[in-house]
Amino acid sequence: MIRITFLGTAAARPTVTRNVSALALQREGDLWLLDCGEGTQRQMMKFGSGFGLRGILVTHLHGDHILGLTGLLRTMALQGRTDPLPIHGPPGSLPVLESVIHLGGRLTAFPVPVHEMEPGERISCEAEGYDIEVFGVRHGVSAVGYVLREHERPGRFDVERARELGVPEGPLFGRLHRGEVVEVEGRTIGPDEVVGPPRPGRSVAFTGDTRPCPETVAAAEGAELLVHDATFASDEADRARETFHATAAEAARIARQAGARRLALTHVSARYSANAAALEREAAEIFPGAVVAHDGLTFELPYPQDP
Repeated sequence: MIRITFLGTAAARPTVTRNVSALALQREGDLWLLDCGEGTQRQMMKFGSGFGLRGILVTHLHGDHILGLTGLLRTMALQGRTDPLPIHGPPGSLPVLESVIHLGGRLTAFPVPVHEMEPGERISCEAEGYDIEVFGVRHGVSAVGYVLREHERPGRFDVERARELGVPEGPLFGRLHRGEVVEVEGRTIGPDEVVGPPRPGRSVAFTGDTRPCPETVAAAEGAELLVHDATFASDEADRARETFHATAAEAARIARQAGARRLALTHVSARYSANAAALEREAAEIFPGAVVAHDGLTFELPYPQDP
């Protein structure tokens, strides 16, 4: 199961209905936090994401994306955390992130290593069957996006064919599905006889703040969900270019080019905070089904149905 919970969907500053940028990503037993604007820890309590983080992924160093780190880390220390909590950020982010981590007194309850990530690098979660890949975005400062990409899954197991071949139900089924060769009554049976071709895993892409760019198209190709900056509507396109953000229509075009299955728009300017219908409407004209995220919105992403 992959679950995405939007903890903060406002641009630059919080509003009455939207907190600043943060998103919880859960994949099976692993929980990741993407960005950590002011007040994120309270949003985590409010929306029940939990605090058992495997790591934090920072897209860039603007305050509305990192100023919640200090309080969150101290709350986790008070909760008794002792396991390391790695924070991954864009190139050049280490000095600022370390300052935020230790603001108000050095944090000693648990290690918080900071890793600067270059586009093209990845965080390997081999044992859990996925990686987090880093891609470049365009925001006028050092900034990156992240893609959680699952490894291929074994093909579908043909139970009836296995029975026809005389394979008894039980452990041998599992061994064949894992790609092992088995022996049954003196005959060798290979996995290719009962297991279909590998099936692709899921992927979820997060841009952080960015102008539309080909790097996002490549990273989000075929994604189950693309979460894209949509700070403005098209009548503010000049403002979007000046501030290195995207309009809802531009985000929709990126999702369509990438062949993403779903699109969620976030980082909403305060002018649309109470009513984001204009953003959703212009995006949906290009990418049907696009939604403007709100604080507390949750996506659950099952595996796509096999053809």
